[in-house]
Amino acid sequence: MTADTPASNDTPASNDTSASTAAAPHAVFAEAYAARREQIHTLSRALHADPETAFEEHRAHDRCADLLEDAGFTVERGIAELPTAFRATLGTGSLVASLCVEYDALPGIGHGCGHNLIAGSSLGAALALAEHVDALDVTLQVIGTPAEEHGGGKQLLIERGVFEGVHLSLMAHPTTHTDTYDVLGSTSQAVGRWRATFTGRGAHAAANPADGINANDAAVIAQVGAGLLRQRLKDGQRLALVPQQSGVTNIVPEQAVVDFECRALTLPEFEELRRRLVACFEGAAHATGTTLEIVASEPTYEPLLQDETLGRAWNAAMAELGRPLAGSLGAFAASTDMGNVSQRVPGLHPFVGITGAGGALHTREFAAHAASPEGYRFMDDAAVAMAWVIRDVAADPDARAAVLAQAAALAQAAAPGETAALAQAAAPDEAVAPGIAAADEAAAPPGPGGGAQG
Repeated sequence: MTADTPASNDTPASNDTSASTAAAPHAVFAEAYAARREQIHTLSRALHADPETAFEEHRAHDRCADLLEDAGFTVERGIAELPTAFRATLGTGSLVASLCVEYDALPGIGHGCGHNLIAGSSLGAALALAEHVDALDVTLQVIGTPAEEHGGGKQLLIERGVFEGVHLSLMAHPTTHTDTYDVLGSTSQAVGRWRATFTGRGAHAAANPADGINANDAAVIAQVGAGLLRQRLKDGQRLALVPQQSGVTNIVPEQAVVDFECRALTLPEFEELRRRLVACFEGAAHATGTTLEIVASEPTYEPLLQDETLGRAWNAAMAELGRPLAGSLGAFAASTDMGNVSQRVPGLHPFVGITGAGGALHTREFAAHAASPEGYRFMDDAAVAMAWVIRDVAADPDARAAVLAQAAALAQAAAPGETAALAQAAAPDEAVAPGIAAADEAAAPPGPGGGAQG
């Protein structure tokens, strides 16, 4: 059952601080979304037809911010020194609920990760809730988060204080499978990315090659070492390397650049794999006499932590919308900076299949599904379900208390120095021998135009 024909809930929860509309059945929120449905579809289609990549989402930023401003939200544009980030706020309630909006596209592919649908579903949920925030005693924040695919936009927003005081955060992601998955127990991979630069000494490749120090040899040795490391990878661990610079055959290469990444399902496993991978580069520098500099190219993306209270409410909403659960995805081979949010704020990042969608995420085939009728049906259902989740948590005293308690626990666990700890996890080891330059201190996050994700 889609948002256009919602099932109603005839057993409203009570909240001592709310007016009568706080206990309104789910149908009220589904009807509010249905009234703005075409507006949301128009925006989502515009995003799909006009893809913009990480930190360059200026038109997407304006489209989303304009829609929320027209709906009565107070909109702050270009927040946290990121021109394509925004925060829209409505209400002054004691429970601060946020909806994350993603809108960056993939280079050369467009919306092959369905961010146009993610944006539409979060915006749709916000509009469905708008008339009820006071009765629910909610402050509703819609946070425009650029650069999920490349650059760690949410981590930059965390570091710059945007999520301070937020008690819960939601978004929903489309996927290729027809099924709807139980969100509880699912998680994502941590991922970090770096750029390694080997520097040697140039020379004429025929007249005096012995006078040179071949930086490209170091890059080759590092890649061979990393390739042999793969046989020791545990389940859920991945690594990848891509050489970025080449020269000409009659000059001994003075410099060689390799971009590399590693992924794991937990931060301790991620740190272990990172150290082993960095050792491959350090060994290559030792073997060739080159110097080595390793710089983190983006913040580390942390594993998702799905909140139990929010997850139960989401699963119930999916069932009510006629999307039965097909078991849990468990640990899935992908990474998202929503993981960073969920480690600090009770969060939810469910995956819902677009019926009939084949192929894989990050492909042109999936980009086509992101503009299909079934893609928009996902968006409709996700918008309504997220509105219901916030309504159910706000209106149920026990659920509200559980989320607030978890928010306090996560805030205490993360502070002080959580940003420094994350940076340390992203930073390669200090140099331990002559010929290896000290690595960059930490994951100095890129400004607009840098970074990578997927």
